[in-house]
Amino acid sequence: MPLPRSLTLLTLLTLLLFPLPALATPCPSDMVFIPGGTFTMGADNTDFVEEKTAEDVSVSSFCMEPHEVTNAQFAAFVAETGYVTVAERPLSEKEFSDLSEAERSPGSLVFQPPAEGLQQVAYLSWWHWTPGASWRHPYGPESDLQGKENHPVVHIAYEDAVAFAAWADRQLPTEAQWEYAARGGAEGWTYTWGEQYSAQQANTWQGLFPFFNTKADGHLGTAPVMSYPPNGYGLYDMAGNVWELTSSWYTVLHDDLAHRHDPTGPAQAASYDPKKPQDGAMHVIKGGSYLCAKNYCSRYRPAARESQAVDTGTTHVGFRLVKAIASDRPTSKGNSDVR
Repeated sequence: MPLPRSLTLLTLLTLLLFPLPALATPCPSDMVFIPGGTFTMGADNTDFVEEKTAEDVSVSSFCMEPHEVTNAQFAAFVAETGYVTVAERPLSEKEFSDLSEAERSPGSLVFQPPAEGLQQVAYLSWWHWTPGASWRHPYGPESDLQGKENHPVVHIAYEDAVAFAAWADRQLPTEAQWEYAARGGAEGWTYTWGEQYSAQQANTWQGLFPFFNTKADGHLGTAPVMSYPPNGYGLYDMAGNVWELTSSWYTVLHDDLAHRHDPTGPAQAASYDPKKPQDGAMHVIKGGSYLCAKNYCSRYRPAARESQAVDTGTTHVGFRLVKAIASDRPTSKGNSDVR
């Protein structure tokens, strides 16, 4: 039976004068609450067999940063701690005894498009080891961060991300946490926003990679965080912009993740990517980057995954952090609690 009109007006007036308190969240004010649940991880895509699905993967509720860690945030960490990133340190003489002192100088991998007019180049020839490249100087010693304070920090090796996480009292996400959050509560979509690709939804490469980029999304390199619409959980840039590091070790396929609760991934000893045998154990990176195009990579999807060497930073890899909720920590033994 409908409420009397006078009672309805009284209720409305009461709510206006005495609004209900905001729902409490277990997360810090700068993080997003991700409600736990179960999902199908990966995708049965014949072009990317390493994404083969794992059913009934569940994660506990957790908190996640809404965007990638920015240059400004990383600068605050460095200013307080004096931390020096892997890219800013010279290579070890013991490990690289065959290199000269000059060749062991600090640096990192920088993307450089082919010279104008070229129509064919060797695979991966667009990556150049650049002395002096680091998070402070993303394209080499002559570049800087002016105007890019709100862009994602890059040239971050795994130990750099772990050091920042310890300082912030947070953690790198597992692959399962990251993918579950990227889906935004809408399991089954190819992209974080739906089924159809859109240049207006993520910072990716438009055009023929690596020769020309039409910049249909408005950006040639990284974009300021939160430049594109968020997903269903309120998370930004879960597709494109920069690849994001996870704590999970990489193996082809999602071996032994099905029907697991809060899986952390395989043990380090099992980590291997047959495409990069020289790199040894590697971590999973997720989300694709501004260098992913339809004709190359196309991994700006929640299911997509790649491997990243632990000691390497590049111009298109960054990270964001999560925080466990004390009352909702994993209780099952999972498939790999060993780091």
